[in-house]
Amino acid sequence: MRQTPETGPRHVAFIMDGNGRWAEKRGRPRLLGHRAGAKRVREIVEACPELGVEYVTIFAFSTENWKRTQTEVAGLMSLFRRYIQTEAQTLLEQGTRVRFIGDRLRLDAKLRSLMDGIEALTAHNTRCHLTIALNYGGRDEVARATKRLARDVAAGRLDPESVDDNTLPRYLDTHVLPDPDLVIRTSGEARISNFLLWQSAYSEYEFVDTLWPDFTRGHFEEILGRFGHRDRRFGGVKA
Repeated sequence: MRQTPETGPRHVAFIMDGNGRWAEKRGRPRLLGHRAGAKRVREIVEACPELGVEYVTIFAFSTENWKRTQTEVAGLMSLFRRYIQTEAQTLLEQGTRVRFIGDRLRLDAKLRSLMDGIEALTAHNTRCHLTIALNYGGRDEVARATKRLARDVAAGRLDPESVDDNTLPRYLDTHVLPDPDLVIRTSGEARISNFLLWQSAYSEYEFVDTLWPDFTRGHFEEILGRFGHRDRRFGGVKA
């Protein structure tokens, strides 16, 4: 079922939770769950244009995820490198533009190079916009944006008296993206985990029990159908 611009979300963001638990339930290593989750990303991203979703953002690795075991972190970084290498051509042919948000400085040089490469490769695609949040945290993003804003004020490029709630978004990692209309979190947890704090101020939320590797296109379509019946007033009231 394709959504219309009047009823469906233009931008959907995912907190893809439950990969590790999915694997543990099967008595398998957590990294197997992350690999299964990466395959699910492909299915959901492929479905987005057909379902009327123009922008999709996925929370792949948070600034807090470095606290996990060294084995899991190393495995995730290897998975990210392999995902970019194996999916780049498919994403290009499907018309998907890839962007990354987050602080890249802590990531290894090879991964940063692959990220730059796929961004350049898909830069002219417009059918779907896939944004991957990698080493991303909402508070960290706002702090980095504030530093850039402060530098512009100090350099005389920005009048501090002109700063309002439309100013900071221009300094965020997501400055070229619309705010998400809908945020979906899988696995039964009901928290936002430091994800898109500024951007999701008026987003609709869906917290579902399904673990991410089990989240199918059917689940996605069901949520999109419910979205069309929501009354979004953005703090106002209908006349």
